[in-house]
Amino acid sequence: MVAASWSVNPSGPLRGDVFVRGSKNAVTKHMVAALLGEGPSVIRGVPEVGDVAITADILRSLGVGVEHDEAAGAITVEPHEAVTADVPLSFSGLNRIPILLLGPLLHRTGKAFVPLVGGDQIGRRPVDFHIEALSALGATIEERPDGLLATAGRLRGAKIELPYPSVGATETVLLSAALAEGRTVLRNAATEPEVIELALFLQRMGARIELSPGRKFTIDGVSSLRGAETSLAGDRNEAVSYLVAGLVTGGEVRVHGCAQDRLVTAITTLHRMGARFHITDDYIQASAPDGLCPAAVQTDTHPGFMTDWQTPLVVLMTQADGMSVLHETVYEDRLVYVPALQEMGAEIELFSTCLGGESCRFHDTNAVHSAIVKGVSKLRGADVTVPDVRAGFSSVIAAAIADGPSVLRDIHHLERGYHRPLEQFANLGLSIAVTS
Repeated sequence: MVAASWSVNPSGPLRGDVFVRGSKNAVTKHMVAALLGEGPSVIRGVPEVGDVAITADILRSLGVGVEHDEAAGAITVEPHEAVTADVPLSFSGLNRIPILLLGPLLHRTGKAFVPLVGGDQIGRRPVDFHIEALSALGATIEERPDGLLATAGRLRGAKIELPYPSVGATETVLLSAALAEGRTVLRNAATEPEVIELALFLQRMGARIELSPGRKFTIDGVSSLRGAETSLAGDRNEAVSYLVAGLVTGGEVRVHGCAQDRLVTAITTLHRMGARFHITDDYIQASAPDGLCPAAVQTDTHPGFMTDWQTPLVVLMTQADGMSVLHETVYEDRLVYVPALQEMGAEIELFSTCLGGESCRFHDTNAVHSAIVKGVSKLRGADVTVPDVRAGFSSVIAAAIADGPSVLRDIHHLERGYHRPLEQFANLGLSIAVTS
């Protein structure tokens, strides 16, 4: 159920266990990859999030069989012979999955139409990287006011170098080159864990994919792929978010289901801020019994500090004793959640200059992409409208340490990207309820 808003009453330190499933960014891409197979594919560890439901509806609209067993956390995707080529316009702007369907649909039908992409309003995520990559592989792309029309015979391998290691564009190349004729060499590719996870799934389906040092993928196209099964690794963003929720409230959260190697940079950063960790093969636990220290953090592509981690981190910085600096280098408008925190009393100043690290690609632009955070800030309850999924989580943990109740509106953004967040927070001891 999608809630209109939540009422949050501060209730002390958050403590307990959180069990994370795979990320929405991983499962939705695996669902698209399954479209390439001859036979059903099964994906396990699937979270109950809005983006999964949207992607399932998109695939069903194309004639693909999708069965979602929410209790088991599994999805079965089975392409049929009569897959259609046009994604309905009703899916315009809901998420960014349609652009990734172009390659798989071209392989199946020789043409494809996808509506305009959507997702969180966190900055320019242009489709030109996707268009240029597909064009290099032999597709003809026509940009229309309502979407993209693509046509092609069999795609053919090509040498492609991305201007920036874009996750989405890398995934487009992997999905499109797996069945292309000949060899594709992709340079300056993204190597985030979710990208590698997708490449490994395609390999299980029969794709010939090699990752080399220096962000290079080599894909030798094959004539067909088969269905495959996989279990998704735990969502690294969700894991860090709940670890921070415990730290920011002076509590202690134990996260299960996400391996240590997916969180190395985050663990190191939090450790520098005063966190103590207990790490086993089964869980990661964080606490800060001696308080929090300020930090200077710069986001980056993997293996750098993940851009999604910075939203809860900024709330944590408001509770650190001193001045912290955050420099966002991945998306120029990722800091859209800050005004809500300022409304709650957070002392945060935003800048268009590069602070806390080397100059980034937003240097000498008007993009507001750096923040100075003063702690310790005393936060107050407020009536907040949530602009996107990450802002939703930061608003909840800010409300958890405020001096009074808060109302969080448009909370459906949070439910689009986190597995059962209301239930998870309640289990950690937060006084939280759905309101109309």
